[in-house]
Amino acid sequence: MAETPACFRLTDAGLVLFVRLTPKASRDALEGLGETDDGRSHMKARVRAVPENGKANTALEKLVAKGFGIPASAVSVVSGATARLKTVELKGDPTALHEALKRLLA
Repeated sequence: MAETPACFRLTDAGLVLFVRLTPKASRDALEGLGETDDGRSHMKARVRAVPENGKANTALEKLVAKGFGIPASAVSVVSGATARLKTVELKGDPTALHEALKRLLA
């Protein structure tokens, strides 16, 4: 069986995280790993915010920042602003961010 592809990529400036966002949920939560039909891996996230005027993306940035223990200003949605599958960039020490991700997924 092939190894599951990672839901992230380390960069010199931090970490890039691939996320599937469900807006209008009953609670805000990071919910572990998921996989698309074509085999791409992502972290599942839910936010209460509606997908209007970037509200859900802003809520996602705050949720990810809280989960990783970094400032919200260090997190930004860089791709997929109007899609469920998003690319989120986290700025900071790549090693520390990777360790935080491992704790979130444990």
